[in-house]
Amino acid sequence: MSTRLRVLLVDDERLARAELRKLLVPHPELEVVGEAADADEAARRVAELEPDVLFLDVQMPEASGFELLARVEVKAQVVFVTAYDTHALRAFEVNALDYLLKPVHPQRLRATVERLLQKTGTPQGAPTARPLTLDDHLFLSGERRTRFVQVDDIACLCSAGDYSELVTRDGQRYLTPRPLSEWEARLPEKHFTRIHRGAIIHLACVERVDGTADEGFLVHVRGAGAPLSMSRRHAARLKLLMT
Repeated sequence: MSTRLRVLLVDDERLARAELRKLLVPHPELEVVGEAADADEAARRVAELEPDVLFLDVQMPEASGFELLARVEVKAQVVFVTAYDTHALRAFEVNALDYLLKPVHPQRLRATVERLLQKTGTPQGAPTARPLTLDDHLFLSGERRTRFVQVDDIACLCSAGDYSELVTRDGQRYLTPRPLSEWEARLPEKHFTRIHRGAIIHLACVERVDGTADEGFLVHVRGAGAPLSMSRRHAARLKLLMT
């Protein structure tokens, strides 16, 4: 019998569910068994799947996450995931295990997973790779050569399906068999940040940031060639990290 915790993702935003599903990939102790886009669907999925863990958005059309918990008997551990910190006190009043703010940071999610495993007595799987420092070296294979790359020489990483393309400061590119979420969990958060669901940049390699006509942003990164798109929700975090 599987000892993995069965997870149901409840959020009315499809991209938010997809992002959280990716962030959970480095945690083999958890298995996403279903998704729901509103409280009514979540109620049906809870009865059908009997999940161990509910990652639950607060504000959804028709009924909130709190209303769902009042309406349906939920035996699962509940982790609220929301863009607002104003619901934190109420969340813990309904015995939520944790409260995550969007955008969810991989290291913060790791702490939540550890809390889930402790709470449920679930044995941990294979040890996850240790966090990287700027001084660490990675052995990477490119199209033309294989070499050691110091983490500090990484300019950016871009999503390539289940893989990631790593770009160095001198413009060399390497396809790595790891999803972007796994890199995000290992890279030092003081020096690297996600600027889009498909890109992570090294702060030291940012040359400039330009606004666009649609109120978005383009980030010029040393070695990357074409500028990288940055979503507005990540722009505030980049500004905070670079001031």
